[in-house]
Amino acid sequence: MSQARSVLVPGRPAPRGAYPHLKVAGDLVFVSGTSARQADGIVAGAEVGPDGTVTRDIRVQTRAVLDNVAALLGTLGLSLADLVDVTSFLVTMDDFDGYNEVYGAFFTADTGPARTTVAVAQLPHPHLAIEIKAIAHRAATNALARRRAAKTAISSRPAAKKAISSRPAAEE
Repeated sequence: MSQARSVLVPGRPAPRGAYPHLKVAGDLVFVSGTSARQADGIVAGAEVGPDGTVTRDIRVQTRAVLDNVAALLGTLGLSLADLVDVTSFLVTMDDFDGYNEVYGAFFTADTGPARTTVAVAQLPHPHLAIEIKAIAHRAATNALARRRAAKTAISSRPAAKKAISSRPAAEE
């Protein structure tokens, strides 16, 4: 049984709490809630006016969030095509159409992940309009390649070769 491992990705916005960017458990990769926040702390798609009023562009933020998710997955050799489930959190459902428009440029109903979209009262930063968490599945071909590599590594060990060669013929 494999242990789950946490992945913090250098160069990406640091998590705002005690959690990793990614959690890998077997062939599943869990992407923690990801926003439009850039590595420098600036939130893409948010502008603060002279009077302090914040304007959020859901299209820019949705694109930035999906780009951030893609960058996180890319560190493990995965892409958005490996996503099997997405949960999106919107501060207001008034943004749904703009969010859905951009989302549709990344995914189709035939090939995209399952999706749930919910409205929330607020997100951890007042400039955020959206946050997305996701689950990716490493493709079966990747899993097969990993198993072959592990098997090769085990069979190349001297003790393993001896154990393999000492089995009775009936067991092989």
